[in-house]
Amino acid sequence: MVDGTVTYLEMTSAGQLVPGRTPPVPIELQEVGRAAAPLIRSTYTRIGAPFGWTGRTAWSDAQWEEELSRPSVHVWIAQVDRQIAGVLELEARANGDVGIVVFGLVPELVGRGFGGAFLTLATTLAWNVAPAEGRSTKRVWLQTSSRDHPNARPNYERRGFRVFEPSNA
Repeated sequence: MVDGTVTYLEMTSAGQLVPGRTPPVPIELQEVGRAAAPLIRSTYTRIGAPFGWTGRTAWSDAQWEEELSRPSVHVWIAQVDRQIAGVLELEARANGDVGIVVFGLVPELVGRGFGGAFLTLATTLAWNVAPAEGRSTKRVWLQTSSRDHPNARPNYERRGFRVFEPSNA
């Protein structure tokens, strides 16, 4: 994540999701694994560049491969018209929490009607990822920073996420 003022948001029921409007062009998601580390790294850097993200921008391909190899981590590349549109990383915890750890659109798609639809897809996936064998998702959470796009938090709140104070997020 990036530094700045961090706000934590959560959704405690799948029924709280308020879908975004239909995007101008369909968004296709492709789940990827460790072999996609260079693509995930470059897409993450591209998404965060306009906002001065520092978090994982210094990670090597090997560090991304290690992250993508963790069984609790699930990553998708978003595409629009067969072009890279964004990235989504979920982390499923055994306690039933699923974190939207990385979420973002490439700069050229920001402000063009894709954010709400992409977040709807991301949140739906989060509710359907099994945190542990035999368990279901109890909560989906994320964090946003004052160094994210100014529309990030409003988009999260329009989709049904609510601010919470983390105990140890």
